[in-house]
Amino acid sequence: MTQYGFYVNTDICIGCKACMTACFDRQNLEVPLRFRKVYEFGGGEWEQDDAGAFTTTSFTYYASMTCGQCDNPACVANCPTGAMQKDEELGLVNNDKSLCIGCMTCQKSCPYHHPQQFADGLSWKCVMCTDESPDATPDPACAKACPMRCLEFGPIDELREKHPDGANKIGELPDETSPNVVFSLHRDASKGGTLMNPAEVSSEE
Repeated sequence: MTQYGFYVNTDICIGCKACMTACFDRQNLEVPLRFRKVYEFGGGEWEQDDAGAFTTTSFTYYASMTCGQCDNPACVANCPTGAMQKDEELGLVNNDKSLCIGCMTCQKSCPYHHPQQFADGLSWKCVMCTDESPDATPDPACAKACPMRCLEFGPIDELREKHPDGANKIGELPDETSPNVVFSLHRDASKGGTLMNPAEVSSEE
């Protein structure tokens, strides 16, 4: 099996959301449906000294994330009908629409709340744009759209070898399901930070 995944350089990401927009366009999505989300994390504060001057410890950084095509996908483990499965060839996580009952247990169990419920009542998710390729080859539009070249796509082993200092979690995004993603950490990522744009990354209107 060739497990595919993404590399995300959060130190140069400017939060422009071109990746998210490209996904919107290619998959013909409408808000609040999102297969790729750009999370903003921040923290710190402004302080005034005795002379009346202000100093700040505030910081912010962005992390673009889609389905992690996880090694231990919670959506697969918790799907009550067995519709959600992990493909053995590409490592792709997807569901059998003939078995899906639209209960959205997959979304509720996913730490990234990735699967989305479409108008047909069923669960849909990122499939690395294989549904847009004639031969079902992964060809994600998001990675090609980034103006800062923050995103890279390919076999995850190659990405991890290319970026040995990368991490698979950042901010409040966990790694409990072993997502196939590599983050180059922003210079302020060690400060932690809280999610600053919860409404923007929510699946609720």
